[in-house]
Amino acid sequence: MNSFSLDYIDDLYVQYIQDPESVSETWRQYFEQFLVSSPATARKRNAGVSQGRRVSVSNSAAAGTSAGKPGGNGSALAVAERRGSTGDEATDQALWMSRMQDRVNQLVREYRVRGHLKAQLDPLGIDRGDRPELSPQRYGLSETDMQRRLDSSAVEHVKGDTLDVILTKLRNTYCRSIGAQFMHIDDRNIRDWLQQRMESTENRLDLPHETQRRIYARLADASIFEEFVRRKFVGAKTFSLEGAETLIPLIDLALEKAGEHGVQEVVMGMAHRGRLNVMANILKKRAMNIFWSFDDPNPELSRGGGDVRYHLGYSSDWKTARGDHLHISLCFNPSHLEYVNTVAMGRTRCKQDHRGDTDRRQVMNVLVHGDAAFAGEGVVQETLNLSQLDGYRVGGTLHIIINNQVGFTTEPEQGRSTTYATDVAKMLQIPIFHVNGEDPEAVAQVVALAMDFRNEFQRDVVIDLYAFRRWGHNEGDEPRFTQPRMYAEIDRRAGVREQYLNRLKALGKISEEEAEEIQKERTEKLESEFDASKNHQFVPDTQTLAAGWSDYFGGPEPVEPTDTSFDETLLGELVDAATRLPEGFAQHKKLKRLIANRRGMATGEKPFDWATAELAAFATLLARGHAIRLTGQDCQRGTFSQRHAVQHDVKTGATYMPLEHLATNQARVELHNSPLSEAGVLGFEWGYSLDAPDSLVLWEAQFGDFWNCAQVIVDQFIASAEDKWNRLSGLVMLLPHGFEGQGPEHCSARVERFLAMTAEHNIQVCQPTTPAQYFHLLRRQVIRKWRKPLIVLTPKSLLRHPEVVSDRKELAEGAFERILIDKDVDLSKVRRVMLCTGKIYYDLKKSRQERELDDVALIRLEQLYPLESDELIAALDGVPRNAEIFFVQDEPRNMGTWPYLKLNFGDDFHSAGWTLVPITRAESASPSTGSMAAHLMEQKELIEAAFAGL
Repeated sequence: MNSFSLDYIDDLYVQYIQDPESVSETWRQYFEQFLVSSPATARKRNAGVSQGRRVSVSNSAAAGTSAGKPGGNGSALAVAERRGSTGDEATDQALWMSRMQDRVNQLVREYRVRGHLKAQLDPLGIDRGDRPELSPQRYGLSETDMQRRLDSSAVEHVKGDTLDVILTKLRNTYCRSIGAQFMHIDDRNIRDWLQQRMESTENRLDLPHETQRRIYARLADASIFEEFVRRKFVGAKTFSLEGAETLIPLIDLALEKAGEHGVQEVVMGMAHRGRLNVMANILKKRAMNIFWSFDDPNPELSRGGGDVRYHLGYSSDWKTARGDHLHISLCFNPSHLEYVNTVAMGRTRCKQDHRGDTDRRQVMNVLVHGDAAFAGEGVVQETLNLSQLDGYRVGGTLHIIINNQVGFTTEPEQGRSTTYATDVAKMLQIPIFHVNGEDPEAVAQVVALAMDFRNEFQRDVVIDLYAFRRWGHNEGDEPRFTQPRMYAEIDRRAGVREQYLNRLKALGKISEEEAEEIQKERTEKLESEFDASKNHQFVPDTQTLAAGWSDYFGGPEPVEPTDTSFDETLLGELVDAATRLPEGFAQHKKLKRLIANRRGMATGEKPFDWATAELAAFATLLARGHAIRLTGQDCQRGTFSQRHAVQHDVKTGATYMPLEHLATNQARVELHNSPLSEAGVLGFEWGYSLDAPDSLVLWEAQFGDFWNCAQVIVDQFIASAEDKWNRLSGLVMLLPHGFEGQGPEHCSARVERFLAMTAEHNIQVCQPTTPAQYFHLLRRQVIRKWRKPLIVLTPKSLLRHPEVVSDRKELAEGAFERILIDKDVDLSKVRRVMLCTGKIYYDLKKSRQERELDDVALIRLEQLYPLESDELIAALDGVPRNAEIFFVQDEPRNMGTWPYLKLNFGDDFHSAGWTLVPITRAESASPSTGSMAAHLMEQKELIEAAFAGL
């Protein structure tokens, strides 16, 4: 019920007076609990109604303007007489009390729903305006009513208190330095839990002296570090935390709470604002290493690589005050702000899986955001949406917003359409706590509340830390150009450390001498670290890969071949096991034939198709202890209905994944259909792969081009992480690719973009054309110790092409070949060699057969990168120097593999005596036509051009 329901309730009550049976049982019970139910009262009540007089139990305006004691001129009884009394004083008094309690309950609810709008959140003291919905007068409650003792069911823990006391407690709870948004949560148990925690304490902790002193010490750590850096490195970019120094005690207290809750590891993601401070004062990175990076005295160490100091990650161990031990990892982060969110979540999930932490309680995820980015970046919504999904749940993320109240130079009213920067988080059933960053003890209350909520309900929780930037976006920026009024106020303000110190001194909790000792100790330590960083023999610490990566390496691709063979008999047994369903499982009738065919492949009676070769790769890796995680849109079935790794009982809807039931000692396997998200999910899987060196971690795009929605993840993380941050990953991206006339957005995985960013053996780009090649490629990715992201251009039409098959023996005994030489012709007698990749090989092969040509060779480039010139030229060994060398591709000339080949290998072909000639579609702004007829015409012309003159 709300204020818009009042007329409706009045009408229902009149109906009830006339005939109680005319309203529902629920409403009868509601009305009866407030009325005297004697027969005499009932007769008087009915008589009053029969005379046309109406009685209201609502808080309508006429009844609410002059409430007083029964019997007076302004009493509820007098009002009832004017509107239609029941004629019974006891009944009218009960009605009056009912109406008043209704009003009080509604007012209490308004405080819970909208009290945050009145809270004093802004450290700069900007008035948020009056909130008439929180005024007692709006509900017809007079000054006399303020002193009445009420038995209000809406505020259980203050029963019997006067209305004035109730409202004072509500104002203290919801309108001081903390604003709580939680009434959007549907689960009443959660709302009640939050109400009890907040209203019973009036949202203020009674902090012991040692906690207050700890908060002050952390504020001192934060502010003294910033002041020292600003003084020593004048004009240098640090993205200072000044104005939001309370972040340091906030994280400090959160870690202490995490230890109490049994958390053993914390994964953090954050942008550049305050990052150096967090590394110095939370992760305990030696200040000398940070100072050394400002001078950058040895550029040779970072030639062509590395990253700026405020993007770097770090990890360390933390010991809480009560002796708990936590390991903290701060993820490396590019300038693309919020995109690290799901990366950190993926790392958290992987660490939980490695620990066997199925309850998601031993490893915690913490994300530190900026207010403008949280509201502005769409990946934030993707991050939040993952929070309660089975494949991505991490037991609740602690979100901390450093609320600068401005984005670079953009005012909030220009940067978002919402009241708060955090409003997107209301999509989840979680609380959002706004808190004034210059009230450290309110921050302490919010931290305790947020951490206990996360521990109790294993859901995300948001802390919106209202602060400001003392020096603008960075130290070289002049914020007074665009925010003159804000910075006039900032210039007048003392820092939060000074303000809190004054409060503690006034309370007698700390002396001036103690404060001076804290400052002296920290300043001297920083001076010592600064002097050490100036020593010409100083070498900065470099964090090596985690212990789990000790057996793995990056750098150039090893030249030694990788043995990916597997016992043929056992391979067949595993594939057969991967087709078995439980007794009584009602399988879809169309899948019975598919499963029967797979069993035929398992026995060797039939050749393997693409999907079954993938199934075999998964099964053989699982049997040897390598975990597998595959996610993507509709990946359980497969976009092209090819995989069917998870079966659905057509009668019960139950699901079953045979890959989970291969053997008792097999490794863990997860296949999750992802939400309709690319950036968020790909970031999650890349993050997962950072802590899973011995696992096969895969992300599959529904169509190959869909990764362009996650371009940031590829550019900023996947392709450059080893060069920038010395971080290895074995993530596999499966990108369906092929020109089959499905239009421009469903043909190309934009291989040219991947090839344009290849350098220093940073990634692998492969386009296998046979099931056996795909089988060995997946196995090679895990078996060899070289760890690089792998991009696989997977087929679409070839999934069911009759020629795209491999014998079981090819899987058992073969290996992945970077280049497939044509074995159907004598290379020494050919007139023309056609180099190609992917599906077009089968189109060219068919045309060659139709033309009955035996002097045209087809050579497939299966691994496009890394690809060495010597290897490519060696593939043409024996080809006459007068032979024509064509490169044939489906893609337009400005796309696909051709630009990469021409740039990197054109001169090598010329030096070897050949000219590499492209056969492609014409240059185009779009990958392909949207017309099937036009596609077929173009494809025919392409093949004709390839065989022209023969």
